[in-house]
Amino acid sequence: MMEKHQSEWTKSIPVKEQVSIVKRLFKYARPFRMTFFIAILFAFILSIINVLLPRIIQTFMDNYLTPKTATNQIVFFFAGLYLFGVIIKSIVWFFQWFLYSTASLKTYQFIRVKLFEKLQTLGMRYFDQTPAGSIVSRVTNDTETLFEFWYVFLMVLTGIFAVTSSFVGMFQINSQIAFYCLLFLPILLTVIWFYQRFSSRIYRNMREKLSQLNTKLNEYISGMSIIQQFRQEKRLESEFEATNQDYLAIRFSMIRINSLLLGPIINFLYTVAVALVLTLFGFDALHSPIEVGLIYAFVTYVQSFFQPMIQMMDFLSVFTDGIVAGSRILKIFDHEELTPQQNPDAKGEIILGKTEFRNVSFSYDGENNVLNNISFVARPGETVALVGHTGSGKSSIINVLMRFYEFYEGEILIDDRDIREYSLSELRKKLGLVLQDAFMFYGDISGNIRMLNPEITDQQIREAAAFVQADKFIETLPDRYHAKVIERGASYSSGQRQLISFARTMVTDPKILVLDEATANIDTETEGLIQEGLANMRQGRTTIAIAHRLSTIRDANLILVLDKGYIVEQGNHEELLKQEGLYSDMYKLQSSEV
Repeated sequence: MMEKHQSEWTKSIPVKEQVSIVKRLFKYARPFRMTFFIAILFAFILSIINVLLPRIIQTFMDNYLTPKTATNQIVFFFAGLYLFGVIIKSIVWFFQWFLYSTASLKTYQFIRVKLFEKLQTLGMRYFDQTPAGSIVSRVTNDTETLFEFWYVFLMVLTGIFAVTSSFVGMFQINSQIAFYCLLFLPILLTVIWFYQRFSSRIYRNMREKLSQLNTKLNEYISGMSIIQQFRQEKRLESEFEATNQDYLAIRFSMIRINSLLLGPIINFLYTVAVALVLTLFGFDALHSPIEVGLIYAFVTYVQSFFQPMIQMMDFLSVFTDGIVAGSRILKIFDHEELTPQQNPDAKGEIILGKTEFRNVSFSYDGENNVLNNISFVARPGETVALVGHTGSGKSSIINVLMRFYEFYEGEILIDDRDIREYSLSELRKKLGLVLQDAFMFYGDISGNIRMLNPEITDQQIREAAAFVQADKFIETLPDRYHAKVIERGASYSSGQRQLISFARTMVTDPKILVLDEATANIDTETEGLIQEGLANMRQGRTTIAIAHRLSTIRDANLILVLDKGYIVEQGNHEELLKQEGLYSDMYKLQSSEV
């Protein structure tokens, strides 16, 4: 599978696919099309000015310098006229680049925002299968590439304007020599085709290697404590160096092909063209006099003819890089692994919180079930506990209940209505989830409880913290609820992070409480507070709890024992002990360990 993936990224992108990518990227430029259009209009005006400026010099040289009739007044007039033309050219040039750069910046930022919005709609399965570093690379590096990508089209348009206007200027002076210069155009187009064919493969591979670098960086930085704990620095350094060397080798390949096919070959053709023009004018001068100003103007037009070609060739690397980046971005937009969808007219409201599973089966890959015919009822105010060995299906029940994954067999009912009859916002508001690992965001405690919800007041935050017993340690902090939280909350103990997570869940007053091994990693310092907080949280709410420590769910109304995706035992604590089955064995084992 990996080899297949690698081979895909080492292939060149067909022209048809490149055209399709450009068309689709153009859709994101539509909101700013007027700014682009005005910038292109300035580019057209600039090409006309570039044709007129050599004519001023030509007229001055042929009509006044050659016959020696120039006066001070004429010299100052032509100097002033040329200076005025250059000033107008600079102003037009400024507005062309300013407007086009503004539109390009807005477009690529627009794409980045839309890409991030798309990521919010993707289901958990996508993030399970895609490394975080690869996603970060597409949202940052690939979208950044599109900023310069739009300049390619400006270069193409200005190139067309410049080539056309330069050819018209040359044609007016000497149509025969102008057509000789036009013969260079097929050669230039051949070089462009050759470059595109080979460079897209290199850039595609380079982008993939950069994505791998970002993936490794993300993993290494996130797991730095584990790396240092097991003294794996040297091994990971060598792995990173190997990936970096692969990326470096591809960059060298890019440099080689750019060095050969971009500026140098165009400059060589330009030099040949100038030599040809001077030779042809020299032959004409053998038969009749040639005005010096005409030669100057013609050579200037030849330069104007080739200069945009040089710029276009230089931007071909940007174009290829942009096409590759665009294809990677569009793959995310095309991804159909969306979050489970609710019914279009879902307007249900969760009042009681009664939760029921009816013969629910589920698989992550569509082939191998991890849940088989799961059925149970959790009534309002009751606690249903899920126990079992690793891989038995406990977390999968939580995943389908929280609508992280779609199930296709059976029914999940809340208040006797299909779970799809409730909007996702209603489910997120009324289902409170507490995970084993309490993730903390960079900021402060208040922000971590509020979670960017503007409807939650400071008073509600304090009440939620007090409700779960988190206020007891928060009030001891220097800045209290505005105490700083560094990345992942590393400055707080696991128990303190869990208490903040409890407050985050309870601030919305959910009807259904879902605990995914919420007491697995608590420290002894805050264990009492957590147990008291949990007791408060469970009062009057439907609670579904995954538990490793069976002592914490002895008071559960119903305990489901899972094994390989099946419910093999169910009942309360005393009933299950009497059955002397799997639950009894697990409980006795934990009791003996204590």
